[in-house]
Amino acid sequence: MSKVFFTDLRTNPKRNLLNKIEDLLNRTKINEKVNKNDIVAIKIHFGEQGNTAYLRPVFLRTIVEKVKSAGGKPFLTDTNTLYTGSRSDAINHITTAIHNGFDYACVDCPIIIADGLRGASGEKVSINGEILKEVSIAREVVEADAMVVVTHFKAHELSGFGGSIKNMGMGCATREGKLVQHSNVAPKINVNTCKGCKTCLEYCPAEAISMSSKKAFINPEKCIGCGECIIICPFHAIEIQWNVSSDIFQKKMVEYACGALKGKERKAIYINFVMQVSPACDCYPNSDAPIVRDIGILASTDPVAIDTASCDLVNNEKSIPNTAIKKTLKKGDDKWRAIYPTIDWNIQLDHAEKLGLGERKYILVKI
Repeated sequence: MSKVFFTDLRTNPKRNLLNKIEDLLNRTKINEKVNKNDIVAIKIHFGEQGNTAYLRPVFLRTIVEKVKSAGGKPFLTDTNTLYTGSRSDAINHITTAIHNGFDYACVDCPIIIADGLRGASGEKVSINGEILKEVSIAREVVEADAMVVVTHFKAHELSGFGGSIKNMGMGCATREGKLVQHSNVAPKINVNTCKGCKTCLEYCPAEAISMSSKKAFINPEKCIGCGECIIICPFHAIEIQWNVSSDIFQKKMVEYACGALKGKERKAIYINFVMQVSPACDCYPNSDAPIVRDIGILASTDPVAIDTASCDLVNNEKSIPNTAIKKTLKKGDDKWRAIYPTIDWNIQLDHAEKLGLGERKYILVKI
């Protein structure tokens, strides 16, 4: 069984929380994962503007320092969003990250948005998935020598929970890859908001967009699903067709995580912060009240084991009253199903185990 190292949040003047993060990284044998001069991608979610549940930048500085002490050259990274928010292009993304405290002065390393200026910089990676045989992964993730996946563990509206697997699968995909996971069909034009400006025609690499009755029209037979038009439209008239069921979405997400890890399976470390466990993704411009108490921090070299352990820890807590969980739940009750009753969150863990990403059985080692 895989080992998952865990520390609670109790501290004293001689051993603070940053010291505990260092201890966790030492237990994962980071010095064996990171070699001298390795370029190390530290995969993080910088948080949408207005969200306050994202991880504290000072935690990242501790991780950066540990990577550097192992001889690595770290950079903080994420990919641009499919939706139009404050992180949909690299300029706004980096600006949002800095506004949220992830500037060089605090984290002591650069920020590099892994999929380029508009989310189109990626590489095709071959995998042996159940659904997908090829995935589009952000180029700077592919080219990195090692990866530290740092995750704010929380609930998620499409996968039940969001942990290390989702942080890689969705978070390391290009815009094209995100569209593949969310949708089986081409984006659609909202004719009520389309102004017929033709901007999307100029940017479509497949020439799949034309004009019809002074409105843009997307030919689904030509569309390659890159998602470029969604972000380029100045009037937000091009929309994703959110038509993939949760089970298919979760499986695609797992298969993208396999692609993000390819070549780095033995050079990756995972850290889950089970703190301020919010009922939705940090992609929203707000963060609702946490559903359980702050529990602790976990680290492992197995993404399936660490996500399973994190789920177990959350579900072994009582829910906090007056949150998104309307009825107070006791220890052992399924907190994810209480928020999203139609989503079977076990699908992502079972599929990840089936594809060899890791195993659900684990040993929790308290430090």
